[in-house]
Amino acid sequence: MASGTTTWRAATEAALYGPNGFYRRPEGPAGHFRTSVHASALYAGAVAELLRRVDEALGHPAELAFTDVGAGRGELLAGVLGRTPPELAARLRPYAVERAERPPGLDGRITWLSDVPDGVEGLLFANEWLDNVPLDVAETDAEGLARQVLVQEDGEELLGGPVAGEDAAWLASWWPLDGAPPGSRAEIGRPRDAAWARAVGSLRAGLAVAVDYAHDRADRPPFGTLTGFRDGREVRPVPDGSCDITAHVALDACAGRGSSLLTQRAALRALGVDGSRPPLALASSDPAAYVRALGAAGEAAELTAPGGLGGFRWLVQPVGDACAGLVGPGGGHLAEEG
Repeated sequence: MASGTTTWRAATEAALYGPNGFYRRPEGPAGHFRTSVHASALYAGAVAELLRRVDEALGHPAELAFTDVGAGRGELLAGVLGRTPPELAARLRPYAVERAERPPGLDGRITWLSDVPDGVEGLLFANEWLDNVPLDVAETDAEGLARQVLVQEDGEELLGGPVAGEDAAWLASWWPLDGAPPGSRAEIGRPRDAAWARAVGSLRAGLAVAVDYAHDRADRPPFGTLTGFRDGREVRPVPDGSCDITAHVALDACAGRGSSLLTQRAALRALGVDGSRPPLALASSDPAAYVRALGAAGEAAELTAPGGLGGFRWLVQPVGDACAGLVGPGGGHLAEEG
C-alpha cells in the first residue's frame, strides 16, 4: 500500500473523529448542514410524544432514560426536555452520546457520554448517526471482482485487494456485486450493523429508533452514495477533516427481530405532525392563531415532504414486548406508509 493510502473506513474515522476531526469543530454539524432537528421544533415535539408513549408502555418506571446517539451539540435533547411535563421530567435521565466535547451552556440535567449507557430502560434515538459510522467501500474491477477501494488524504482513490472474509459475506447477503459491471460500487455496512446492535443491546427494555437516508436490498444505488458536505453544500469526499463524510444506510441489514421500517412521513404523522393547512375560518376568528398554525403547517410539510426530509427512513426496534407498535404498524421488517 502506498504511503498515505488507507481504507475508507480508517480514513473516515480519522477525518471525522480524530483530534482535528470534522465533528470536533466548535460549530458542530449545524454549522454545515440542516437536519430535521434544526428544521423545526415540531421534530423534538414528535420525539417527546414518542418518549411519553414509551414511558406509558413501560408502566411509568422510577427512572426513564432518553438516549440521543449522535447528539451533535444537544439540540434535540434540549428540545425534548423543553416539551416534557414536570412529572416525567422528574424521572427522566437524558443522555447525550457524542464523540465531541460537551458544549458550554448545555442543560445540567444532560449526562454527556462517548458511548451508550448500558442497562437502561427507555427510548434510544439516533438521528442521522449511522450514516457517519465509518465503513469500507468495494468496487468491481475489469474482471468483475469486488475489490476494496483505498483512498489518500487528498481523496484520490485506487483499488486494493479483493474483498474477503466477513466483508465478502456481508456483500453477498446485502449488496451483491456478482455480475455487476466494472466500476459498480457498494458500501460495506457491517460496522453499522454492529454499531446498531450495540446501541440496541444497551437497553434493558424500551424502544430504539434510527433515522437516516436509507436504501433497501432491492434498490441499492449502483455506484454507492459516499459523499461529502461542507457549508451546506455537497462536495467531493476528501478525508482530511475539512468536510463531513457520509453514506446512506442499509437499514434493512441493521434491522433486528421485531423491527419495523417506515418513512419519516408515516412516522411523524403517527406521532401527530400534520402538514395540513389550518381552516380559513380561523383567520377571521383569531388571525394571530391562524398565522401561527400556518407557520407550523409549513414546518410540518417540510418535515414530511416525500422528496425531502419525509423520505428519510425510521428503523423502529422494540426491546421487549411492551413497546411494540408504538409508531405505525409493527412486527415486520418493512412497514409501508398508509
